[in-house]
Amino acid sequence: MPAIRSTLLRRGTAALAALPLLALAACGYGSESQDDNSAKIAAGAEKTDGLDTVKIGYFGNLTHGTALVGVQKGFFQKELGATEVKPAVFNAGPSEIEALNSGSIDIGWIGPSPAINGYTKSNGKSLKIIGGSASGGVKLVVNPDKIKSLKDVEGKKIATPQLGNTQDVAFLNWAAEQGWKVDAQSGKGDVTVVRTDNKITPDAYRSGSVDGAWVPEPTASKLVAEGGKVLLDESALWPDKKFVITNIIVRQGFLKEHPKAVEAVLKAAVETNKWINAHPDEAKAAANKQLATDSGKALSANVLDPAWKSIRFTDDPLAATLDTEARHAVKAGLLEKPDLKGIYDLTILNKVLKAEGESPVDDAGLGSS
Repeated sequence: MPAIRSTLLRRGTAALAALPLLALAACGYGSESQDDNSAKIAAGAEKTDGLDTVKIGYFGNLTHGTALVGVQKGFFQKELGATEVKPAVFNAGPSEIEALNSGSIDIGWIGPSPAINGYTKSNGKSLKIIGGSASGGVKLVVNPDKIKSLKDVEGKKIATPQLGNTQDVAFLNWAAEQGWKVDAQSGKGDVTVVRTDNKITPDAYRSGSVDGAWVPEPTASKLVAEGGKVLLDESALWPDKKFVITNIIVRQGFLKEHPKAVEAVLKAAVETNKWINAHPDEAKAAANKQLATDSGKALSANVLDPAWKSIRFTDDPLAATLDTEARHAVKAGLLEKPDLKGIYDLTILNKVLKAEGESPVDDAGLGSS
């Protein structure tokens, strides 16, 4: 079965080992959200599938807004009844996949590249993608004094969040399409790729150690607040300006043993996305409030407002674009050709959508047989 190249795996393991102690606390891999969901359990509510808790993982990124808003507004807790939601916040995809594999979380919001990596590393046994969450929200932001056009990116230092992550793959693919050669592992070439944690990318930009960054929101808007200029919105590179940035994944054992709990979470996700799209300003405020709860600091309006506008929240996993992103990773030399057949199981999601009077979503031929 195809696997991730060993160098990438070693670096992913090293990234996990380098996470701060806080990120390894509570649930085992991610920092536990401080939100007290037990206070939101309705009187007389019953447990779902007999479970005491359902452990949900996500990143402190606005592209994980479905999870942020769903936790903050109590959508997940409402659907799970007396089964308590236990949120855990992660900084990187490899650590969330490890948490899923170990049982430290049951369901997670995650980008396409970590989902692909987790699936292929386990020979298709660890996870399933069970729903979509968000599209867009990724931009190339540059120092306008150094880079005035797309061709000026050549020879410059551009940050991406992590070797082999979704934005890293996207930037390497875009650079190759410009005719530039870059060694994917070292990041050296006609453009220098500097793998930098999103939390410190604004500092790196401010100090001049990078000339720009291909990053998700809210990091992109943080760079704009530092004087950066949006040179390219990644959505412009995709048909209909849609591409998957966040999916919902589940541990296969949990899916098999607790389908009612999975259905409750997916129903809550659909309801959350519907509420987000109907109440964008309230949803934006709720996401920011949850970010403050999780990190201790809310986003300023000049960062939050443009970041939120660039993200589309959707139940559709946009499966065809995940397949394309996998091919981009293969082309960059970060992934051996994967067999993604079976990575999706959209059965429960389509059941929920039908009950809501919505159209079913497609797995692009990559569903369970």
